[in-house]
Amino acid sequence: QVHLVESRGGLVQAGGSLRLSCVASGINFKLYAMNWYRQAPGEQRDLVAAITSSGSTTYADSVKGRFTISRDNVRNTVYLQMDSLSPDDTAVYYCNVYARGTQFWGKGTLVTVSS
Repeated sequence: QVHLVESRGGLVQAGGSLRLSCVASGINFKLYAMNWYRQAPGEQRDLVAAITSSGSTTYADSVKGRFTISRDNVRNTVYLQMDSLSPDDTAVYYCNVYARGTQFWGKGTLVTVSS
């Protein structure tokens, strides 16, 4: 069984920073690309950042230069460092992996950025 457990989000002031983490179990973590998505109220769930098994990264245009995705294959953990946060970044953030032909999701963690 694949489990993805995100760290707690929180309330941050605009311009601030927050780091999210996601611990994966049930997969050979180092072999899989890992993703972070987010869903704002009333919006669809969108890809924020992705990291391949070899460490290559991609970002949504809206977060380029502000967010950094990384991984620790020893700790089976993927991180999302979020800097220069703005109220537009307010959303529930989800960890995701596509494994064994299935999308797996964490429960999500709420990040609220106040102006």
